[in-house]
Amino acid sequence: MIEELARRRPVFHSEADFQFAFARAVDTLDPEVQIRLELPLREVEGLKGSQYLDLMCFRPGARTAIELKYFTRRWTGTDGITDEEFRLRYHAATDLARRNFVFDLARLEQFCRAGLAENGLAIMLTNEPNLWSPSRRRCSNDREFHMPEGTTLTGTLQWAKGMYPGNTRTLSGTYRVQWRDYSILDGTYGTFRWLALEVA
Repeated sequence: MIEELARRRPVFHSEADFQFAFARAVDTLDPEVQIRLELPLREVEGLKGSQYLDLMCFRPGARTAIELKYFTRRWTGTDGITDEEFRLRYHAATDLARRNFVFDLARLEQFCRAGLAENGLAIMLTNEPNLWSPSRRRCSNDREFHMPEGTTLTGTLQWAKGMYPGNTRTLSGTYRVQWRDYSILDGTYGTFRWLALEVA
């Protein structure tokens, strides 16, 4: 499905644009699947306050909770299909991108344990090479959250060796990181790649 989406929409203006296009692609693939965007969920043990899920796909007896992240470097160009112009901004904070993606994984695990979904999917789409490439820095606050190709995310991940307990997350599953090409467009930072981790 992602491959088909890439043929139709190789780049997005924003995360909301990505979410909407992803939902439309699911609907095209299987019109019988019901889709809800920004779905409010009841309080779940271990999570504070109201929770909103990016996307819920469901049919009788099966619900898949999906969280989507779209993290960009500055890039200007057209999509090569509609000649629509795109001006992507530079989000800069790759450490927070990693942290928030792991947060999504942990939330999806909790949603599944609470019976709100049978499985989950955390997806990141980015043109930021620092997210898929090995880091040259041996010490960084987000070291345990790094996710270059071949990395395994599992167990308790601490921020700055536990100095910020609020950023600690424990993953009960084991997730092998495998990045895939999404689209290759003209210009610097025109290569987009995606990562999808499934929560059972």
